[in-house]
Amino acid sequence: MAGVDEVGRGALFGPVVAAVVVVRRSDFPRLIELGVRDSKRLTPRRREKLSDRIREIAVEVRVGYATVAEIDRLNIFHASLLAMRRAVTKLSCTPSLCLIDGMHTLVDLSIVQEAMVKGDERSPAIAAASIVAKVWRDDLITRWAKRYPDHALDLHKGYGTARHLQAIREFGITSQHRRSFSPCRVIDGDVR
Repeated sequence: MAGVDEVGRGALFGPVVAAVVVVRRSDFPRLIELGVRDSKRLTPRRREKLSDRIREIAVEVRVGYATVAEIDRLNIFHASLLAMRRAVTKLSCTPSLCLIDGMHTLVDLSIVQEAMVKGDERSPAIAAASIVAKVWRDDLITRWAKRYPDHALDLHKGYGTARHLQAIREFGITSQHRRSFSPCRVIDGDVR
């Protein structure tokens, strides 16, 4: 069975990232015992440790993403679905069921799917995917923080914190900011 989730929908900077984690149903109790749950309810250190353990237990793990340009062109909803679809289409195995976090399934997939609202709270497979995606995205943003030191990305991972909004006002936006998001909209060369 596969669980699919995305992270980074609400960020102002960077891609939206999705992961798919394929696990045997018999391994669900192991995931629960490890403390696998919605990534937002875990500390960064705990997520990193769990991500490693999830990769050990899983049959397969894949990550997909949609770029800032795709987010700005498609909108964040469609870009999130694209990232999830990209993750799933990278699988070399075919799960019997693909549980998708949210209200929508993915188009043009031959795998049986089920959308699950609040799936990261209800399914260990989806929760595992949320952890893997969050760790992968946070690592990417931390590496990009060196490229854009004025924006303190390592502290907020691109989300719209007061510090990030202040940095946007002071230093402007970068090529990895989402121009379709209101704090980053560019009008006549000015950030609005």
